[in-house]
Amino acid sequence: MNFTSNKPIYIQIADLICEKILVQIFKEEDRIPSVRELAIDLEVNPNTVMRTYEYLQELAIIYNKRGVGFFVSLNGMNKASEYLKKECMEKDMPSLFKKINLLKITFREIEELYLQYLKNSNN
Repeated sequence: MNFTSNKPIYIQIADLICEKILVQIFKEEDRIPSVRELAIDLEVNPNTVMRTYEYLQELAIIYNKRGVGFFVSLNGMNKASEYLKKECMEKDMPSLFKKINLLKITFREIEELYLQYLKNSNN
């Protein structure tokens, strides 16, 4: 995973886990990688992964079965979707809107690009 400097690493890892939940790589009630496994896989400090897991627990996206591991919550898919949507709306959209306004991009142009994207992503 290539980390960026615009967001804390533990948040970027949380986003990645949520994306995996949304595409059902991790399904509700599935065990997710242990702190150590994910730290090795992502080449980060285990404390960073632990911070991610604590954060996702606070959001009720995952839960811990003591001695067994971390699991996606029963309503984890909806919670992950809510979390990523909120992140997008609050953090990504304002800068995008600024560029749209600056470049005078019309909603029609955006719609055409989006429809093309959907067409290409379904292949």
